[in-house]
Amino acid sequence: MIDFTNKLSTTRFYDVDSDQVNHGRKPALSQYESDRGRIINSAAVRRLQQKTQVFPLERNSAVRSRLTHSLEVQQVGRFIVQTIFKKLGKDATANYGLQGLERHLESLVEMACLMHDIGNPPFGHFGEQAINDWFKKNLDSSLPTTDGKPLLLSGALVRDLCGFEGNAQGIRLVHSLLNLNLTFTQIAGILKYTRCGTEPKPEANYLQKKVGFYFSEAAFVGQLCQHLQMGAGCRHPVSYIMEAADDISYCIADLEDAVEKGILDLDKLIAAFTEEFQSLCAEYRLSMDWPEAYQLPSKLVKAQNKAQRFDAIGTGQFFIDFRLMVLHPLVDYAAERFIEHIDAVYHGQFNQALLEDSSYAHAVAQSLKNVAFKYAFCDKEVEARELQGYRVIAGLLDIYQPLLSKSRQQFDRIMTQHKDAPLLEKRLFKKLSGKHIHAYNKAVVGQDDATEFYYRCRLLQDYISGMTDQFAYDEYRALMVSDK
Repeated sequence: MIDFTNKLSTTRFYDVDSDQVNHGRKPALSQYESDRGRIINSAAVRRLQQKTQVFPLERNSAVRSRLTHSLEVQQVGRFIVQTIFKKLGKDATANYGLQGLERHLESLVEMACLMHDIGNPPFGHFGEQAINDWFKKNLDSSLPTTDGKPLLLSGALVRDLCGFEGNAQGIRLVHSLLNLNLTFTQIAGILKYTRCGTEPKPEANYLQKKVGFYFSEAAFVGQLCQHLQMGAGCRHPVSYIMEAADDISYCIADLEDAVEKGILDLDKLIAAFTEEFQSLCAEYRLSMDWPEAYQLPSKLVKAQNKAQRFDAIGTGQFFIDFRLMVLHPLVDYAAERFIEHIDAVYHGQFNQALLEDSSYAHAVAQSLKNVAFKYAFCDKEVEARELQGYRVIAGLLDIYQPLLSKSRQQFDRIMTQHKDAPLLEKRLFKKLSGKHIHAYNKAVVGQDDATEFYYRCRLLQDYISGMTDQFAYDEYRALMVSDK
């Protein structure tokens, strides 16, 4: 029996003890509107305006940041929800417990889309890699010693610390660092992957191919899953829609930004897409007699000819038409897949993305991603900026490493700015964020030394990953001792 009211709870983590929610009752839209206000007014969302989408440290405001990208994903997510309800119709929505809940689901999906990148560090995926590489290389040498013996850290905690992931950091950010106290349902919308960082990566399990949450949030996620009747390793239905909206949005946006930057022109874009699309259709064993909605190669040529009537370049008009001809069939297909597999989606057991099934829609989305990878991501300027960002992140971790190598007792004296504590470490500590320190202090109460050290590493990762691209760059330049 599917009843979506069981998945749309209004309970919040800090209100569990006074929970009066009846699972059969429709959730109050005002509670999700409260979530919306908390999210939009959060510092984490504001920082997205200065975090990389594709082009690090970009000065051209027409090129997307994480914030403008997230706003676009938000709109696509809303469109998918509307399409799902349109296809289900009134009778079908009643059968699934969705009657009258369109606005509720729209709000949840929109805010999940807005939040989906808030855990990303400076310089995007290259920043993630820099953090993980640094900890894999330096964690052992950073372990404090007591009586000449290094602290012993379990393999599970080492794996967790060396598996920094933007999605998992997003869960940590909204719950442990910002204390937004969002509804369980709203947070479940960004729980994209279901594996804890302490667990090894399994083979052939899409829902666990990346880390979804850390050891530090494992107890909270367990409570969330229990409250929303989500089995171990399962997702929330909202996360499937959020993921599809992201896939649809960035596969178009990255190419538009590449054209805006002069990396691609329209002729090359159309030719490259046509080649990729034909190749993937062959790989997926799809007929080359494309359905009308997927006859994009010829439609793109017509769109280019039409756009050139507006001005000599015509890129603005071209991308308006391009977005429409890609958006509508992909949204329509994502909605169809959601409905087709609604039982598995409802239970969070559908073990693939909505747009990854070797279909024409999959071929379109993957073709656009392939073109972006070959031209935008491999552009010399992008690669140079990514290398620069990698050095910035690694350099900042080098600078703050002394805070890790001290014993727990020494670190306590550093935190209290004791007169006998080392001066360098006291100055470094004073630069850390107050909310991050508060989360650390709250987490280590009653914990052993190994767990305390784990949270000290998290403290450093929280601080570095929360920086914007420009702040990280400026901080590195300010703190790095000149060789001259």
